[in-house]
Amino acid sequence: MLAAAASVIALATCATTVLAFPPAHAPAAHADAEEVLERFVAENAQTLSVPVTAAVVPVTRDAFSAESGYATLAAGGTNHDWAKLVLLYAGFPRSEENVAVFTRWMRQENGTDDWWNRNNPLNNGWGSGGGSGLGSYPNLDLAAQNAAKALHGNPGYNAIVAAFASSAPTAVTEQAIWASPWASSHYAGGAHWSQAPVPAVKSPTGTW
Repeated sequence: MLAAAASVIALATCATTVLAFPPAHAPAAHADAEEVLERFVAENAQTLSVPVTAAVVPVTRDAFSAESGYATLAAGGTNHDWAKLVLLYAGFPRSEENVAVFTRWMRQENGTDDWWNRNNPLNNGWGSGGGSGLGSYPNLDLAAQNAAKALHGNPGYNAIVAAFASSAPTAVTEQAIWASPWASSHYAGGAHWSQAPVPAVKSPTGTW
């Protein structure tokens, strides 16, 4: 019996020895990696020296520009905006010369303070239901579209189209308008036409 007990004690001792964990030490792998990296950077560092006499080469960048689209013009809502909208729909440059002529033309047709009259600023008969130019449009956007179509659709306006397309001097474009069949009076050969600047006037809400 004593022998059996001794065997049990010996077995327990053996099991305890097998299950014991080895002494722990802090791994130095991470610290070593940082030291290696720092040493590598220090040994392989590069520098770039630029002489004070080095020439500076200017960089040329592409030019860009932006023009107002329909939403911006409609939000502006003035006679100048409507003139630019017709030019936009007609595919003409929205140059200072073209806008000046167009706003003068609108003034001769409907005046400045009521340029949106019947939503037909140029008294255009094309699609307005009034062959004499006294028809109306549902809104100024449709009026602009129809004015552009009228200019391109009537051979009698070819000289006007050519002048607007080339952003001709205002006198050239105006002469083309006076000579055209747009107004049967031909604006009295220009006697019923003013070259004075046209102020910007906004149309009432709902006209666009």
